[in-house]
Amino acid sequence: MRLPAYLINLDGSDERLRSASRQLDEAGVPFERVPAFDGRALRVEEFPDYDPAGAMAYMGRPLRGGEIGCYLSHLDCARRFLDSGAEYGLVFEDDMQLQPGFAEGMRILMGWLDRHDRDWDLINFGARQHKIYTPVMGFEVAGRHHELTRAHYFPMTATALLWSRQGAETFIRTHRRITAGVDNHFRHWLTRNDRGLAVWPPLVTTTGVESQIEDGKGKRSAGGRHPLYGLIKQRRQIVNKLIAWRHKRRLARR
Repeated sequence: MRLPAYLINLDGSDERLRSASRQLDEAGVPFERVPAFDGRALRVEEFPDYDPAGAMAYMGRPLRGGEIGCYLSHLDCARRFLDSGAEYGLVFEDDMQLQPGFAEGMRILMGWLDRHDRDWDLINFGARQHKIYTPVMGFEVAGRHHELTRAHYFPMTATALLWSRQGAETFIRTHRRITAGVDNHFRHWLTRNDRGLAVWPPLVTTTGVESQIEDGKGKRSAGGRHPLYGLIKQRRQIVNKLIAWRHKRRLARR
């Protein structure tokens, strides 16, 4: 089974590249470095794919160039994966931190996935939080129990992902305009079609170093926000959770 892996890395982020390379080499995961799209120095109007009105309506604020660059970097990885002809494709961001047992966990998961229907688009290996899900299968690695789940409320963060071909094709085919950061986009899309999976506890965490691609995603300025930003955010979260609970109840009745 071919399993291409892609590492998103900003030009000049040499220490991150060294750290990620060492971890992936030790785990026996060959990878292709994908130069991150650096949007930090660009004005948002310079991005033809960006929809500022759509971002204001959905997120309640403008997107920053770094967020748009991160989205475009993941889009690039999905296209590279499809060009490879493989059935699955791994994508990592360079602040990844593989957890003990990652390689063994991947072997178990890939064996299970190959034996079951591919009714999923994307698996999140790096969820920081996990809510509203249904366990699918459990496994033990490095003395710790993990579960593969149907992630009805798809976890945020895109640190470590596994694409199916159908999922990557859908991501690319349905891409029109960018109205949210890539993690919010994945949550919106996969919460609605209920084709997202996740591993919990995560097999990949982050180093805790602030993102360079997103230019400080942990400290957003309030400048430019919609006057009803708080309500827009709350509405987005409530709607996503209601949809997720509906999928969970429907699955429980089967």
